Amino acid sequence: MQNTAIIRRIDGEPAWYPPGATEGARSLGHETELAALRAAVAERRQVPIFAVPGEDVRLLPLTITAPEKRHFAKSLPFMLEEELAEDVDDLHFASSEVAPLEYAVAVCSDDHMREYEALLSGLPDVGQWIPEPLLLPWQANEWCLVLEDDSAIVRTGRCEGFSVERVMVPALLAAALADTTEPGAVVIYGQQQDSDIELLPASLRSKAQWRRGDLYAAMMLTDAPEPALNLRQGDYARRLPLQRWWRQSRVAAALFGCALALHLVATGLDYRQLKEQNLALRGAREASFRQVIPRGAISDVEKQLRNQLNGLTGSGAVSGFASLMERVGRVVSTRKSTDIVSINYNAKSDEMRLNIVAADYGEVEQVREGINETGLEAIMENSSAQGERVRARLRVRDRS
Repeated sequence: MQNTAIIRRIDGEPAWYPPGATEGARSLGHETELAALRAAVAERRQVPIFAVPGEDVRLLPLTITAPEKRHFAKSLPFMLEEELAEDVDDLHFASSEVAPLEYAVAVCSDDHMREYEALLSGLPDVGQWIPEPLLLPWQANEWCLVLEDDSAIVRTGRCEGFSVERVMVPALLAAALADTTEPGAVVIYGQQQDSDIELLPASLRSKAQWRRGDLYAAMMLTDAPEPALNLRQGDYARRLPLQRWWRQSRVAAALFGCALALHLVATGLDYRQLKEQNLALRGAREASFRQVIPRGAISDVEKQLRNQLNGLTGSGAVSGFASLMERVGRVVSTRKSTDIVSINYNAKSDEMRLNIVAADYGEVEQVREGINETGLEAIMENSSAQGERVRARLRVRDRS
């Protein structure tokens, strides 16, 4: 943990261990120390970690079943309710999975969590709040103690430990020894070897490995907290630095807001102008329509005018019939004894059937040949005698 800046609460004030701290923690109440911490964090040379006082936190190992994992975060307080004296509504719970279905759990009161927030409020953002006991080095079948002036930090397991007054160490170690198997070694960091070892139960004194040092010296033997049981979870999780972002971008945001407002105003004016032009065009169009059609309802001006024009304009079918009739009539008119009885025109096939009455069959044939000479094709479909005259039916069309 050489790249870690450990921050502790000492005598109610924040203090930190700078790199190579040989004289213990230094108070962050001094501006020089605070500036040094800020520089180390800003340059990413140090990652700040707050060592949550062990006496304020209870550490518990917890094993659950597979069905319990689905709602573990919500049900955790109630799973531990019987083991805690305080009301779970006043407590904060943090957890970290150390193995499948096995968790390290930390319990701390909301009052203490708010105290820590106030304590660290003037410092660079501290993203990790790790209980003090879990900052100590640990190996299986080994205990670790850090003995300070009047207090002690003890780690007895992967996710087990506590911080107490020095005079309470013998009793609590004896209780821990009764609840678990005896460790193979007890590593002690302190200043007075004989008096420090005397704090251990008699059965453990022969297993003591005493080293001169403090919490910082102990932490130098670990790469990172294990497990990384961070109390900044749930309601106390890190929040986005919205205020800092706002300070940095409020000028740009103000300019963007002004530009957006001007754009909206300009768009509104353009819309109003276009709406007025549209109303004027509609009025002019309806006025022109009334000049053509003074009465009647107005629904679709263009469609109504188009229908009116179509009604006044001849169609292709009319012009086709007129062409056929003009040429046929010119031929029949030269035959004084030939009369047209009826005419039937088919616009789809552009052909005409006409019934004529002539003096004889020869005159009928002359009429047919005369029509053919005009560029049309006349076919006699049938003929019959009608008294002294002959009745015939001709089919006439353009020669294809």
